[in-house]
Amino acid sequence: MKPLIGISCCVKQFGVFGTANHAASHTYIHATDNVVGGVPILVPANGALADIATLVSRLDGLILTGSRSNVAPTNYEGPAHAEGTPEDHDRDGVTLPLIRAAVAAGLPVLAICRGMQEMNVALGGSLHQRLQDLPDRIDHSTPMSPHPRVRTGKSHAVRVAPGSWLHRVCGRDQIPVNSLHNQGVDRLAPGLVVDATAPDGTVEAVHATSGPGFAVGVQWHPEYDWERDEISRQIFVAFGEAVRARLAAPARLSAAD
Repeated sequence: MKPLIGISCCVKQFGVFGTANHAASHTYIHATDNVVGGVPILVPANGALADIATLVSRLDGLILTGSRSNVAPTNYEGPAHAEGTPEDHDRDGVTLPLIRAAVAAGLPVLAICRGMQEMNVALGGSLHQRLQDLPDRIDHSTPMSPHPRVRTGKSHAVRVAPGSWLHRVCGRDQIPVNSLHNQGVDRLAPGLVVDATAPDGTVEAVHATSGPGFAVGVQWHPEYDWERDEISRQIFVAFGEAVRARLAAPARLSAAD
């Protein structure tokens, strides 16, 4: 049987009446089906009603998705967002405790863009709200172009830390990435290690050392181009391998007994 891969949802309004829906981009489903080799299971953004213990016990892996919404600053004692900044409190109410429980349980986690920001906040870090407003920072926000290849194309390089999980995946000291975010890591959470940085010092990849399993984050979007970019593909491959290794571990222990 294939592993069950949880994919975090956002609350989004669809249709002529703006009805609330729980949604995740097809790109994450597509990567889960075709690279991870798992069954994608959408995790609704149902806030305090989420049963975190059940999710962690039933899922075999967790992908934390990107989103237009920003992590609410009340979760890291930050100043209020500028007026009009999109937030999703119900998503925060699920993902933040889910990350803590998943990391502690050794459930493999792949956190992407907002997902990496959530991981940092969940484990005790804080965020810059608008990197483009900071001195000596480049603009990391989404290029406003109608052409998908422009919006999601490579934007800048990142420096990869030698010996990191990302270095093992890509085998390079520097790789090009896309860039579609405003927020970024400010204070790094205890138990997170930086695996890549942008030329301006922005944290671009991390892994967690506070739990027993695979828990990593990237600030860019490998789900956009894994079909044509081998490094993006290998990020999902590494996540899938971690999922299957965890599933196989109890069987190996039983066989040894």
